[in-house]
Amino acid sequence: MNQPIIVDARGHRCPTPSLKLQKAMADAAPGVRFVLLATDAMARIDVPFMMSQKNGRLVEIQDIDGVLHLTVESGPATPDARTD
Repeated sequence: MNQPIIVDARGHRCPTPSLKLQKAMADAAPGVRFVLLATDAMARIDVPFMMSQKNGRLVEIQDIDGVLHLTVESGPATPDARTD
């Protein structure tokens, strides 16, 4: 299994950690794992919500020495909501 992609958002406040994770995941193939490092406790709420909206999956949340390690997995691409 490949190593997860680390997204370091330590020291940033909401919504920056989720936005950094979203940007990192923008073109990821389904099944790619990411670990968001965050010190803002709101990431515990924001990231699971974001993953539910982006067809991704929250794998686990760990708190290691005051740093949240949120492991997520990218899901299938969502259809574009535009109507032309």
